[in-house]
Amino acid sequence: MTSYISGASIRALRERTGMTQRHLADRLGITDKAVSKWETDRGLPDITLVEPLACALGVSVAELLSGEQIVNANRAGNLLRAKFYVCPLCGNVIHATGEASISCCGIALPVLEVENAVDGRIPAAPESAAADPSAHVPRVEVADGEVYLTMEHPMGKDHFISFMAYVTTDQVFFRKLYPEQTADAHFPYRGLGTIFAYCNRHGLFACRTPRVQRKSTVQLV
Repeated sequence: MTSYISGASIRALRERTGMTQRHLADRLGITDKAVSKWETDRGLPDITLVEPLACALGVSVAELLSGEQIVNANRAGNLLRAKFYVCPLCGNVIHATGEASISCCGIALPVLEVENAVDGRIPAAPESAAADPSAHVPRVEVADGEVYLTMEHPMGKDHFISFMAYVTTDQVFFRKLYPEQTADAHFPYRGLGTIFAYCNRHGLFACRTPRVQRKSTVQLV
């Protein structure tokens, strides 16, 4: 981590639980003077106390280290509310089903925001491939039970599409891409959902999957 537990975080979390410094100290088997030193940044809790401290304060270790409490408002598990995180150092991609405190290579990662969303709304899939090689929204085609994604985008060593994903309410399909590959992917079609494409320079772009017309059947009598 780039930083350790801050005294302000310990104090805020302790006060939120209604505990005094003495109460917290008793739960950890230490003195209230030690807690006071932590909260005034005149001392730091030993690494062996990090997990017990988080437990006593009612938060996860990640929340304690980041100083932010994560409120889980996604208990229904709708994957369409999924979040993506990308490490700028190693390129690691992390997918979460909601807000999370994510770190990689010692860096706290911000959640990726969809660059082409308007008022929080993701546009529908384009009907044709864009001629501009700098375009970032995939062309989406559904045929034979699969969804095909193609992009006219540079795939050089310094500018490329890092991943494509297809997210429905209960499934996530993902393809990691690398320089010199083609910017395309295909996944089994599982109904309406969201298509994501991440450019290492310009960020995350998305579009909704197109509606597929169901063929009606006629019963002969």
